[in-house]
Amino acid sequence: MAAPQGKGFYIWKIPSCEGGDPVKIAYTAHRAGLTHVLIKIANGIYDYNYDTTTKADLVGPLAEKLLEKGIKVWGWHYIFGDLPKEEAKAAIRQINKLPLDGYIIDAEGECKGKYTPCRTFLSELRNALPDFPMALSSYRYPDYHNDLPWNDFLAKCDYNMPQVYWEQAHNPDEQLTKSLNQFKANWSPFRPIIPTGAAYGGSGWYPTPEDIVKFMDKAVALGMTGVNFWSWDYCRLKLPIIWETIANYEWPGIPNPAADITESLFSALNKADIEALIALYASDAIHITADRTIQGQNALRSWYTQVLNTVYPGAVFSLTEFSGKDPTRYLSWKITLSNGSEKTGSDTIGLSNNKIIYHYSTL
Repeated sequence: MAAPQGKGFYIWKIPSCEGGDPVKIAYTAHRAGLTHVLIKIANGIYDYNYDTTTKADLVGPLAEKLLEKGIKVWGWHYIFGDLPKEEAKAAIRQINKLPLDGYIIDAEGECKGKYTPCRTFLSELRNALPDFPMALSSYRYPDYHNDLPWNDFLAKCDYNMPQVYWEQAHNPDEQLTKSLNQFKANWSPFRPIIPTGAAYGGSGWYPTPEDIVKFMDKAVALGMTGVNFWSWDYCRLKLPIIWETIANYEWPGIPNPAADITESLFSALNKADIEALIALYASDAIHITADRTIQGQNALRSWYTQVLNTVYPGAVFSLTEFSGKDPTRYLSWKITLSNGSEKTGSDTIGLSNNKIIYHYSTL
């Protein structure tokens, strides 16, 4: 069984991520170069991430969209240790129901000192699923929490995903090294480490882009196959620069996806780079809206100049979704105006020889 490789992100509450839209989450994950996403599937004895009104499962549809993009899906489960057999049943139920590549046990303070219950939980789990990939997610420094049943968990898990959160500091590389050394020296069996880094803030502290790069660089230098970050819910909403830093980082041997022409179009729009926009179009390209049709690069140059300088000066153009393969793209977008108001729409683009030959737009 292969260890998770590359960059991954934890999802706590699906509705808090990209409006809960599975297509948008999968698109965003793909564009960020994520290789795996870790979704909460259970809390104690209860299923998690389902619609409380309709009782519809939210994990399955999201997992399917992620898998379509080639992104592996792991389910994580916060356990308490009070009802070990019932917690194991919850895990088994979700693993058997959902299209998961692996399962993560999130064992923290509630499990301290509960050696017998945790062994019961692990035995029930492994008896039902002897070969399913599993990982442990817990504290970064096991020596500081030696009353957690580390050896029992690690004996039944294939991987170790310690939460290396460097809160109130900016030395993730040093903390990651310390975490690794403690697991190697004092706890057995040793399992390959895929650490989880901090992509959130608290008590006035926030990770910096430099922190994020140091964390991933150190993981690579230590021979780790991948990293995770906590959490999508927080990072996308409150720390966009951290998200972009993670997205822009290229894990060795796993290049980030090349920019699609639709993404190049929106990049040029946000830079107000008229010539870069025009270069995306064929010389005789047609641009069509409900009001008019124009043809040729000179007409497009005049139109984009008016849009960027007169109609939407200072606006931010966001590509919210695109689909389709050559020769057609379908895309949705949002424009955030300087006064904070928004306009949305959808376009269709036709391509030939990597150039836009027609563009139907609601802009």
